[in-house]
Amino acid sequence: MKRIAESELILNPDGSIYHLKLKSENIADDIIVVGDPGRVPVISAYFDSIEFKQSNREIVTHTGFIGKKRLTVLSTGMGTDNLDIIINELDAVVNIDLENRVPKTDHKALNIIRLGTSGAMQEDVPVGSYVMSSHGVGMDGLLRFYAAGNKVEDSELTQAFLDQTQWPADLPKAYIVAGSNSLMDKMGKAYLKGITATAPGFFGPQGRVLRLPLAYPDLNDRISAFSYKGLRITNFEMETSALYGLSKALGHNAMTVCVIIANRLRKEYADDYKPSVTALIEDLLEKLSQ
Repeated sequence: MKRIAESELILNPDGSIYHLKLKSENIADDIIVVGDPGRVPVISAYFDSIEFKQSNREIVTHTGFIGKKRLTVLSTGMGTDNLDIIINELDAVVNIDLENRVPKTDHKALNIIRLGTSGAMQEDVPVGSYVMSSHGVGMDGLLRFYAAGNKVEDSELTQAFLDQTQWPADLPKAYIVAGSNSLMDKMGKAYLKGITATAPGFFGPQGRVLRLPLAYPDLNDRISAFSYKGLRITNFEMETSALYGLSKALGHNAMTVCVIIANRLRKEYADDYKPSVTALIEDLLEKLSQ
């Protein structure tokens, strides 16, 4: 089996993966990922015990137990570029022999659950509700850099989205990838469900205007109007398409559930969304630890 070069698989002096600073024994099979590093200790405070802590840049990792259930919570920072690092390095930690720099013969599938915040793209999705992402729409172009991208995207749904929205040719070609049905069946029966649009930025890519005008002022309207076989775009955020696309390509299970903290169409924003986030954390931990 071909050895992976030092320039491609970068390790720290202690043998841990470069950005995450983790080894295989440091993470559980079930991983909660959050954008905000400050949310990691908020979640791990519910653990009965914490066996491992690590931090590097915006990436903070805590692994511990709730009862007999071993869990990891890890922060990703914001954006699909960060998710490209996180998912590839998590996979490398469990599916590459880091010492000998070769892929392992036995594949391990991780369960990766993103807990985030998001803005609604439909008037009937209220602030404070929880939305589970059936699919992620990638407006970022990340998955187009991987040969496996065409294999994991929902090509029929993607084409319907491109056609209905009259997707601009000078923007990255959008792609749509489904989340893990097994995780969604286990975790999300009480949540609203819809397609999540993942933007490569917070302002212009999500239709916000401060001082720079938009190239396509009606793009959000086109996205909100999309409908195909009962599916519609429910919310906007910045990570799910990369999480779903890379996880599926690498053989992992992934799902996203977000607290809706704003409704873009109704111009509403939650002044204090922390109680809703706390309730979602408690609900997910209860389901994961059962």
